[in-house]
Amino acid sequence: MPDHKRLAKTPPLGWNSWDCFGAGVTEAQLRENADYMAKNLKAYGWEYIVCDIQWYEPKAVDNDYNAFTELSMDAYGRLLPAENRFPSAANGRGFAPIADYVHGLGLKFGLHMMRGVPRQAVAQNCPIWGTKTTCREIAHPFSVCAWNTDMYGLKNCAAAQSYYDSVIELYASWGVDFIKCDDICVTEFRKWDEPYSAYYEIEMLRRAIDRCGRDIVLSLSPGPAVRDRARHLQAHANMWRLTGDFWDQWPKLYAMFDTCHAWEGVPKAGGWPDCDMLPIGVLSKNGVCGGPQNRKTQFTLSEQYTLMSLWGIFKSPLMIGGNLPEMDAFTLSLLTNTAYMRMHRECYGAKQLLRDERGGKGTIIWTANGKQCKYMAVFNTADKARKVQVFLDDILMPDTAYTVYDIWQNRTLGTYKNRCPLTVDPHGARLLRIEA
Repeated sequence: MPDHKRLAKTPPLGWNSWDCFGAGVTEAQLRENADYMAKNLKAYGWEYIVCDIQWYEPKAVDNDYNAFTELSMDAYGRLLPAENRFPSAANGRGFAPIADYVHGLGLKFGLHMMRGVPRQAVAQNCPIWGTKTTCREIAHPFSVCAWNTDMYGLKNCAAAQSYYDSVIELYASWGVDFIKCDDICVTEFRKWDEPYSAYYEIEMLRRAIDRCGRDIVLSLSPGPAVRDRARHLQAHANMWRLTGDFWDQWPKLYAMFDTCHAWEGVPKAGGWPDCDMLPIGVLSKNGVCGGPQNRKTQFTLSEQYTLMSLWGIFKSPLMIGGNLPEMDAFTLSLLTNTAYMRMHRECYGAKQLLRDERGGKGTIIWTANGKQCKYMAVFNTADKARKVQVFLDDILMPDTAYTVYDIWQNRTLGTYKNRCPLTVDPHGARLLRIEA
């Protein structure tokens, strides 16, 4: 049996179409973002181009879902790219031409899928590829997504496994390298199978991917994932969402300190808790999600340092949300900082060292180990700048001189013993590499 843990040895890095194009992304937009990544980001480790939800819906144009709308589908109940939006999919080619294009740039191609079987396939009673069973026989009538009407969940049966096998086999034939499965990593809407609903569908997906003959990273969405099911998640997926959709609002970012602390100690090679997208750059081109349409991120520059520092030291997967061809110089500097990318790739054992706040305002410090160094992220959750004394002897030998390098400022601050004075901007962060 293939071992999916050999994949995603470090947290996946890429771009996902949702934050900027919602449900209405097109082939041209995928290709344009792939071109930009290949030219400007690939050298720093960024590699996945992921097409998010509703690629099979001809009428999708924005962030809204059209209830019970017609979907592009083959005779076996498997969804196909809508040809009016992805013209290269014509003549049964699916996403293969786009995947080939992305691979030709030295990148990898990813695809969103919904848990289950299309309601349209159930209504038409489509046969399941390679079996004598139909889609109607595997659909769970009470297993439905609370926010999207496209699918039924599946019964826990051999025929349902055959359906997932056929879907993943199709995706593998297109050259898909990454699958983001949605409506599968959250419990609150599905009460028939408590305490952990959809667990068997996660296992079915794992088996289907292992059987398909292609290396495919499996991402589970949305959250919140259940903390006490971390071992099950790591056994079957490469990454899984810790929250619902994350947007460019300070309260959502502030809440992630609690979330990351709850999952402290879980990240490891092959299985990564996922803090969700990086909503930076130009967002919401096709509709309003989490803020005004066609906007630059609502995060301040300081809040963007906090976002990147927390996601980085925690070792979350990083999926860029903004439209890459419209990227500004500051956003590009965040994503191409070589010291940051090194930290994200090599650090381990991240933990919260200090949380000193009053009324949700104060100082939070995270630390992690590196190769012959330590990393420290110092956060200011207050609305005004703060002077902070960082006690190096909390994590290193006392009375020893250490060189402190500021990753975001790209400069050495100096040599310090025991403590290092810092000023941290409101809602901001200082990210340090500390070496002997």
